[in-house]
Amino acid sequence: MGEGARAPRLPIVDRSARRTFVLVDGENIDATLGGTILGRKPEPGERPRWERVIDFARRLHGQDVTGLFFLNASNGYLPGPFVSALMNIGFRPVPLAGGPNEKVVDIGIQRTLEALVDRNADVLLCSHDVDFLEQVERLLDADQQVGLIGFPELVSGGYSSLDLPIYDLESDVKAFTSPLPRVRIIPLAEFDPMVFLR
Repeated sequence: MGEGARAPRLPIVDRSARRTFVLVDGENIDATLGGTILGRKPEPGERPRWERVIDFARRLHGQDVTGLFFLNASNGYLPGPFVSALMNIGFRPVPLAGGPNEKVVDIGIQRTLEALVDRNADVLLCSHDVDFLEQVERLLDADQQVGLIGFPELVSGGYSSLDLPIYDLESDVKAFTSPLPRVRIIPLAEFDPMVFLR
């Protein structure tokens, strides 16, 4: 660069601006959907539309969203098309590898939740797993807004003592393109008998 020439100005990133972090426990959501709700491996059209989760998070708090999708890559395999699709819709894949007895996804999410305690952030955790209870409690103690996304009837009862909103992946987030065969408690105000008369 010649004398007197100015260096290009880099954009200023405001790291203090509040944002929402969406942490997805991909294994847990997939296992719950396939093993408990469908009773089989979900077909591609039966899986959540993850871009709708990002959109929901953005609308919920009216702020920027960082989506982190945790994957178990301990077998050395990275599902290229799925990773590319996640990146195209705004998620950052977090493929983790570890030993045979390490729950790498759970450990990765736990560490991330711990790191968020001191951040100017709100958190939405997509999981039903109680393994994150301690970290969620710490976030709530730090006066951060925290919510769970999943199937409320299958979320661990360990969270029931917390003042924690649970957003239904199907009815609140609208992440599915067709109804799931769920048996769940229906608030009377939402009961539509026509659904049962089809």
